[in-house]
Amino acid sequence: MGGCGFGGVLTALLGLGLMVSNVVDGYPAEDLVLDLPGQPKVGFRQYAGYVDVDVKNGRSLFYYFVEADKDPDRKPLALWLNGGPGCSSIGGGAFTELGPFFPKGDGRGLRRNSMSWNRASNLLFVESPAGVGWSYSNTTSDYTTGDAKTAKDMHMFLLKWYEKFPEFKSRELFLTGESYAGHYIPQLAEALLDHNAQSTDFKFNIKGVAIGNPLLRLDRDVPATYEFFWSHGMISDEIGLRITNECDFDDYTFASPHNITDSCNDAISQANSIIGDYINNYDVILDVCYPSIVNQELRLRKMATKISVGVDVCMTYERRFYFNLPEVQKALHANRTKLSYPWSMCSEELNYSDTDGNIDILPILKKIIQNHIPVWVFSGDQDSVVPLLGSRTLVKELAQDLNFKITVPYGTWFHKGQVGGWATEYGNLLTFATVRAAAHMVPYAQPSRALHLFSSFVRGRRLPNTTHVAMYD
Repeated sequence: MGGCGFGGVLTALLGLGLMVSNVVDGYPAEDLVLDLPGQPKVGFRQYAGYVDVDVKNGRSLFYYFVEADKDPDRKPLALWLNGGPGCSSIGGGAFTELGPFFPKGDGRGLRRNSMSWNRASNLLFVESPAGVGWSYSNTTSDYTTGDAKTAKDMHMFLLKWYEKFPEFKSRELFLTGESYAGHYIPQLAEALLDHNAQSTDFKFNIKGVAIGNPLLRLDRDVPATYEFFWSHGMISDEIGLRITNECDFDDYTFASPHNITDSCNDAISQANSIIGDYINNYDVILDVCYPSIVNQELRLRKMATKISVGVDVCMTYERRFYFNLPEVQKALHANRTKLSYPWSMCSEELNYSDTDGNIDILPILKKIIQNHIPVWVFSGDQDSVVPLLGSRTLVKELAQDLNFKITVPYGTWFHKGQVGGWATEYGNLLTFATVRAAAHMVPYAQPSRALHLFSSFVRGRRLPNTTHVAMYD
């Protein structure tokens, strides 16, 4: 489930002077990205490079950092991870969803994302675990991995990243992500909390956790998919009832999904056949991109952008083309070991645990909340892969386990005078919100609403329940 950006050209002497002064303050000069091919000029800086998390094994994670658009010294740091497991946070979050740039239709340049989340925060993206994107290990066995090792490496990554950027050590830290990052982010937060409990020196300043369309509990999230299909008219009443009556998803696991009956499997196969190959399951209202056409246009240097409901549905192909340009990799200080395979959004090198996806994440979220850290779960309401129907129920169960009362009743929230989605809050620390007409990748399909939600989150504000609200600044 892969949920599955930045600029900064310092050309004037004044800009170069600022660069030097910030290097003195702890910014790593060797990681400064001077200019990405085809990048619009912007006033903020971007950095990219490697952090070694295991020198003995030669294991290193690639990161991409962008300053906030304005007043970066006074804004928090937000880490974003995509899911998969095994999909790139740089290809996903940074260049398709919430970073300052998107690939152009010809795959050779970038266009500005006016709704980038760096309007509200400094942003850090990491390709994790090793084997994803440009992150790598010189020890082949490292590519066999799972949740625990991924969290441990990300903990080490952050400690060493702070050595590169020491001024962020005391800055507010928000942990965010989507999809299988519903595993990555809570387990990382737990590792950082354990660090804080044991450390007599440095402690992570964690201020919030936000996860979008997250895998939290497989036996609830999987049946929600078929409930979503039925409720959206994508399968018939008869097939929907067969799945409801004949499938016991309590026994469903990633490793052996066919523990369920033959009759259930047959009903699921029929449902998938009815839906077909011409629907984007991550956003059922979007059109699909035809890769044979877009690849031909990329070769011919034509503009290949295909728009559906205001979204470039071919961005994934344009992104892959852009990241595999040698000049782009050079500008990003990427692929320093000259990997034997091209950059791709989701890794084919990784052998990720087929049982860790069964882990129940709710107890970890409970621990995070008991440490007085706010948790937001948000759902694009057009996603059938991890639908809101499962996430909403699981958040309610978590609230009940915490003995939290409803502090904001379930109702609409607004953005620019329109309904942005629906939200509820429990006990002042747990929020569930939908984003109307958004996909599995919420910022990709609804960039303005997503930015409003993120801005509210990092500023500690509730989503507005009236139409008379100020725009984010």
